[in-house]
Amino acid sequence: MDVPLWFFVTCVGLVGIKLIRPPWWLVALLLLGGYLLADSLLAPVINTAVK
Repeated sequence: MDVPLWFFVTCVGLVGIKLIRPPWWLVALLLLGGYLLADSLLAPVINTAVK
């Protein structure tokens, strides 16, 4: 069974939001910050740290 990555991440995120109940501004800040970091000069550094 092949599950797309975006579907898995969405499901895990929804479960995490329901269980932990963080404020919505924090969720939006993390999503926006991750999106901006992925397209920045720090992306190669983050990529090597994650791998």
